[in-house]
Amino acid sequence: MNSRIITSGAFVLVLAASAFAGQPPQDLHTQAKIAEADARATALQKVPDGTIASSELEKEHGKLIWSFDIKRPNSKDITEVQVDAKTGAIVSTQVESPADQVREAAADAKPHVQH
Repeated sequence: MNSRIITSGAFVLVLAASAFAGQPPQDLHTQAKIAEADARATALQKVPDGTIASSELEKEHGKLIWSFDIKRPNSKDITEVQVDAKTGAIVSTQVESPADQVREAAADAKPHVQH
């Protein structure tokens, strides 16, 4: 019976190790010096009448950024505001039409190959 428990435990460890194999070695949140709440406030300064639809911490073009999709009243467009997660500076602001949003979602759904 003890050998069955040990075998089961080893199997669980192998599964856990394989589940984390594709993830970056260090969690992005531990690298961010700017809290999401502070970055959110900065982003909303660019779109004061907007509400945040989604947020994400990601690496883009070698920078760690907070990315916010902000909706405005009476508009189908989204304003994407990116805030540097290490300095708090705004990296970019871009208005995306519904067609742009569909293209971006399709591009994000494709598997990314890292070299």
